[in-house]
Amino acid sequence: MKADSTITNKLKAVLSHSDTSLKCRNKKYSLHTTRTASRSFEYAYVLNIIVTDYSGEEDALIVPLLDWLATHQADLLGNDDKAKGIRFMVDFNNHNSVDISLEIDLTERVIVKQTGTRLDITHAGEVTPTPDYAAPWWQLYNGTNLLAEWQVQPIPPL
Repeated sequence: MKADSTITNKLKAVLSHSDTSLKCRNKKYSLHTTRTASRSFEYAYVLNIIVTDYSGEEDALIVPLLDWLATHQADLLGNDDKAKGIRFMVDFNNHNSVDISLEIDLTERVIVKQTGTRLDITHAGEVTPTPDYAAPWWQLYNGTNLLAEWQVQPIPPL
C-alpha cells in the first residue's frame, strides 16, 4: 500500500537524529465493496509502526503522525466512530528507552472505470481541505527543546 511508505519517510526524518529503529508492516487486510454496478472498492488494513530503542519524547512521534493523518486519512481525526482507529503500546526497555508499537486503521480507495471492454483503475487520494497550519517545513518544540522536525508533502492531485 502507498500509505506505509509516506508515513515511514516522515517518521524516518523525525528519528534521523537518534539510534532508534523503525519498522512498518501491514496486516489484517480486507476489501470493502458497495454491491453497485461499479467495480470500485476500498482496501482496509492496519498499518503497524514499530519504533524500537526510542529515547525521545512521545510527542515527537505523535504530532508528525497526526499531521500525516490530517492529510492522508483525515476521517480518523475528529470522528468518534473511528476514535479507536489509532492505538499504541509502550514497552519500557530500561530507564533510557522504550519500544513503541502504533496500529493505525487505514483505507485506500480504488476507483474502477469502464470504457467499453477496458477497465481503468485509479488509486484515489484523500479529499481533504488544506489544514490552516499547512507549511512546507515544521519544527516541534517543548519549551526551548527541539523535539522533531519534518517536511509536509503536498497532496497529490486526484
